[in-house]
Amino acid sequence: MKKLALIGLAVMATVGLTACEHEVGSDRWCKAMKAKDKADWSANEAADYLKHCVIEVKEQ
Repeated sequence: MKKLALIGLAVMATVGLTACEHEVGSDRWCKAMKAKDKADWSANEAADYLKHCVIEVKEQ
């Protein structure tokens, strides 16, 4: 029972933390990425930053 409670707590903490992230491509997300150390960016984050914050590609 204790193990199940710990797993539930871990799931709730994960959901709570991920819910606070800014939407990819938003102004706040672009500012947060600009402030983040470039060495800590993932390949997907770098591609999204280029797409949404530098060249602003509009999806059709």
